[in-house]
Amino acid sequence: MSMHRLSGCPGCAEPLEEGDRFCGVCGYALSSPPPDPDPTPTLPVTPVAGPGAGPAGESALAGGSRSPAPAGPRYAAAADPAGAALVSAPASAAGTPAGDTAAHAGFSGVPAPGWGGTDEHAPTPAGDASARPGGGPWGSADSGHETPYDEEPVRHDLPGGTGTPPGGTPWGPPAPEDPYAAAPQGDGGKTCVACRAGHVDTDGYCEHCGHAQPRERDHLEEELCSVAAVSDRGLRHHRNEDSFAVAATALPDGSAATVAIVCDGVSSASRPDEASAAAAGAANEALLDALPRGAHPSEAMHGAILAAAAAVNALAPQTPGAQNAPACTLVGAVVSGGVLTIGWVGDSRAYWVPDDRAALPRRLTEDDSWAAQMVAAGLMGEAEAYADVRAHAITGWLGADAYDLDPHTASFRPDHPGVVVVCTDGLWNYAESATDMAQILPADAAARPLHSAQVLVGHALDGGGHDNITVAVVPFAAEPEAAQEAEAEAEPEPEAPARAETEPRTEA
Repeated sequence: MSMHRLSGCPGCAEPLEEGDRFCGVCGYALSSPPPDPDPTPTLPVTPVAGPGAGPAGESALAGGSRSPAPAGPRYAAAADPAGAALVSAPASAAGTPAGDTAAHAGFSGVPAPGWGGTDEHAPTPAGDASARPGGGPWGSADSGHETPYDEEPVRHDLPGGTGTPPGGTPWGPPAPEDPYAAAPQGDGGKTCVACRAGHVDTDGYCEHCGHAQPRERDHLEEELCSVAAVSDRGLRHHRNEDSFAVAATALPDGSAATVAIVCDGVSSASRPDEASAAAAGAANEALLDALPRGAHPSEAMHGAILAAAAAVNALAPQTPGAQNAPACTLVGAVVSGGVLTIGWVGDSRAYWVPDDRAALPRRLTEDDSWAAQMVAAGLMGEAEAYADVRAHAITGWLGADAYDLDPHTASFRPDHPGVVVVCTDGLWNYAESATDMAQILPADAAARPLHSAQVLVGHALDGGGHDNITVAVVPFAAEPEAAQEAEAEAEPEPEAPARAETEPRTEA
């Protein structure tokens, strides 16, 4: 007596192999009866009751076969708390000359004590094979995913654009439920976000349709009163290897200090997602420990980068001579006492964008990359260097197999208000110059930092989202000159000493 075996999938006719329980193309459960020509479902699958589960039988298809439902955008919907409409994108800054050097009118350098210059990089011999690839405009070699919006171009950065993503956006009406929130089941498990019926196993896959469930780090947002950050997996990477930390603390004099740290895991290294998370957390803790004790911001930033490097080094295997240790880049910003302090290692960047868009925006960091070294050495022009395939190979990073660590720190004292944009190359690959960054940053960025971070991430997604995208927006409020003059006038003048004699006296 022989057992009958299906030769093709009843749902899509895909050839099957012995032992298959699910169709590899449409996800059809082979244990289900074959499809019925009658369009009325004959074997409806009742979704498990719970938050996020759809109405009973809603997702049952003809014959009981099922296909994954659209998962919607990979970011959580967040309505504007004020309900205000997004302003139009600012026009290009008129009369803005080319160039992105940090030295410009309105900035006065504040020396970082004991750390040397701000443009020194760890030297890398030409052709050194140990230089890590920095990701470039096409991200890493990870297996990617195609953009879910392939019908027509989708604008994430402006409301009312063509092809508004389904389920709402962070700048439109919120979705009734988070499309990526796996619904809990009665037994404590989770329901698949695609079919809304299958149980999610410990590996993160649906046991019914086989759909991979999104990770918690696929899209993250955080906002404090003085800083906001957004991180997104992008459209091509299978996981988010970026990480960030934002915080605020008080200085000994009672004034506030704002901290933003952004890290980008090196995709060619092992466990890059763990490296970036460890670095961001360690740097943030070090700054929150040093600043309230009165440490100079440059000194605190230097120590924070060293602490981040130690945290990443601790992830490396203890095997002697082990290669490909976990690694990441780091860029951080501290705003305190009218001073802006930047620290970095690698090719993550910080930009200064004034509130007055007639003033010049500037890039505040210099990449630790092959292209930057060629330009600094005078061997190639900037356009030629960045057009080379080796342009984004980084020459500095945090990790056990890095060169001698050379943290860069720089301090500035802007004389006008603005915002600091701290980001990974997943964003600046789509807005490389400071002028480009200023054009896509909303004009009200200082008042709405979270909204502005969402707009910047949306711009990178519209550009292709080939890499993970992380950005922090830190407002900087310079003290007006009028207020400083008023304070000076309010100070009482010292009284003139009493005159004891009317005639000068000459000592013998």
